[in-house]
Amino acid sequence: MTRYLIWGGLGLIAVAAILEAAFSPLLQWRQPVYIAAGFAGIVAMLLVLAQPLLAGGLLPGVRMQAGRRVHRWTGVALLVAVLIHVGGLWVTSPPDMVDALTFTSPTPFSPWGVVAMWALFATAVLALLRDRLSARGWRLGHSALAVAIVTGSVVHALLIEGTMGTLSKVALCAVTVAVLMRVLMRLRVWRLVAR
Repeated sequence: MTRYLIWGGLGLIAVAAILEAAFSPLLQWRQPVYIAAGFAGIVAMLLVLAQPLLAGGLLPGVRMQAGRRVHRWTGVALLVAVLIHVGGLWVTSPPDMVDALTFTSPTPFSPWGVVAMWALFATAVLALLRDRLSARGWRLGHSALAVAIVTGSVVHALLIEGTMGTLSKVALCAVTVAVLMRVLMRLRVWRLVAR
């Protein structure tokens, strides 16, 4: 029964986020590139939720080892989604993206998204260097960057008044934070800091 509740809840969050955005009146008169960039951002948020679920072995029916393999590929998909999100917004408004990337944008959500993006890029570099790091260094660095990615992404999403609906956005963000905290507690990451 728990298996169905977890998978059903995740499916409901994903469908609600996409459908609420798809029927948003804010999409009227928008360019297709802008709409694609916005939906890439929503997909990225859903993948941010999937990452700790996979890494922490919290998905019923998915073994820990298989979940961690999928976690790696989901990380690549997350990177691609973020690149599409940022690239699409760059195409539609280069000056706004320059302001965002240089932390000079007047919008409060921009710096949070940029911090999350750079933390994601740093995670990709860390993953490429994993064999050169100690197990402790890898877990500590990866966990710290995961916290930065989730925090930046959640605050970025919550501050934007855009196509993503308020209810689905708040639910997605709350579940993402709760799952990350659960995984960090389950993996006892704090013990790495105390050493």
